[in-house]
Amino acid sequence: MSNSKNAVANPRAGAPSPSAAGASFAPRARTDHLTGAQKAAVIVRVLLAEGVNFPFSSIPAQDQTDMTRALASLRLIDRPTMCAVIDEFVEMLDQVGMSFPENIEDALSLLDGKLDAQATRQLRALSRGGDVDDPWTDIELTEVADLTAILKQESTLVGAVVLSKLSTDKAAALLGALPGDLAQTLALAISRTEAIAPDAVARIGRALADQLCDKPLRAFDSPSSRRIGEILNSSPSALRDQLLSGLEQSDQGFARGVRKSIFTFQDISTRVAARDVALVMRNLSEDDLRLILAANDSTCRATMDFLLDNISKRLAEGMREDAATLPRPTAKELDAAQSRISGAIRAMADAGNLQFVVQNEDE
Repeated sequence: MSNSKNAVANPRAGAPSPSAAGASFAPRARTDHLTGAQKAAVIVRVLLAEGVNFPFSSIPAQDQTDMTRALASLRLIDRPTMCAVIDEFVEMLDQVGMSFPENIEDALSLLDGKLDAQATRQLRALSRGGDVDDPWTDIELTEVADLTAILKQESTLVGAVVLSKLSTDKAAALLGALPGDLAQTLALAISRTEAIAPDAVARIGRALADQLCDKPLRAFDSPSSRRIGEILNSSPSALRDQLLSGLEQSDQGFARGVRKSIFTFQDISTRVAARDVALVMRNLSEDDLRLILAANDSTCRATMDFLLDNISKRLAEGMREDAATLPRPTAKELDAAQSRISGAIRAMADAGNLQFVVQNEDE
């Protein structure tokens, strides 16, 4: 925040604001003809001019729309008005001592890893408007894979009740994870839940929650294939390929699960949607991209073509021209640059800022 504040308070494009030393005698220009969205647009425009990467994607969609429309509506404003808007913004920041999460979900994200499982469960139940002792809260928080295993063994009516009680997003994810014929059967069976009594739904919920609680405690939350996959994600490509080859010879099923947990530079073109490339590129190091281009390695060409084909032609050509002037990197430098690129994209996905393309289970 301090960097953004300094960038706004000292815009490169113009003179200091009227509140600066030596200009206190000048009255501040009026800004009451500007809407709140337009004032925000002025601040954003100054930040962008200063090279600050404003996180547009983190604000609500309606605010993004209002901001864009405000940017388009301003055209030109005079320097005194710009400085007055900046002064108002800086004064407002000076009055803010600390910001807090807006809801329980945001607070839980802030406290991730610091609360015990029981407290987290109760707070999530409250955020959903449910009873902390409601078994359906436990079922809602259960991993899709665990629910899938249970529904494959339960009756059709029980499966239909579960789908009806889960949140829309969770039910959709569960349907997508089930075999096609079972998913269709359960979707049709939902029509049979119209007359089911509330106490029957409660009994189903308690029975399923008890079944989930009967699972033995595990030392590790994630499957072993995912854990080794995450380790290999950060390993040099030569070591990763060697270990994967050995795993496939020893246990093909386990190796298949490991491969699904791995995201490497070569996976970018199949796991990142073309429409998300512009967003991804803003979070990648241009130095690493130019280094990879300079290597002109056949294993990287398809991925780099995918990335550059989905950004502006001018930017792509400029990057290729810059790369042509660089010396060819060593294999170690190339591998490190690829790892940083794939790691940055994985971090975006882990933070929820990017949705990977879903691959078929049979692949």
